[in-house]
Amino acid sequence: MSHQKFQECIDACLACAVACNHCATSCLSEDDVKKMKKCIGLDLECAAICRSAAELMSLNSGYSAQLCHLCADICSACAEECNKHEMEHCQDCAKACRHCSVVCERMATAA
Repeated sequence: MSHQKFQECIDACLACAVACNHCATSCLSEDDVKKMKKCIGLDLECAAICRSAAELMSLNSGYSAQLCHLCADICSACAEECNKHEMEHCQDCAKACRHCSVVCERMATAA
């Protein structure tokens, strides 16, 4: 399976990683950073798994589907947490995470 078959998922993962990094750094500037602790942690975890999934897909790894299934789960958890907060950066992150979760799950079940 060529890595081009994964391109939509690679793009979604990279976009999600960027959104999560932006959200985490923006959360650190909020007045009540302690309230944002879970959001920041999930942002960082989600960004890390998204980058890892994109990397494995670009290598045409046989483990891509397994990692993308996990990526979808973490993206869903991050979206759920970000959706609890009204800030624009959290809402943008939740949207990117939901999209990535759908695309990753679809790729994982199709592979």
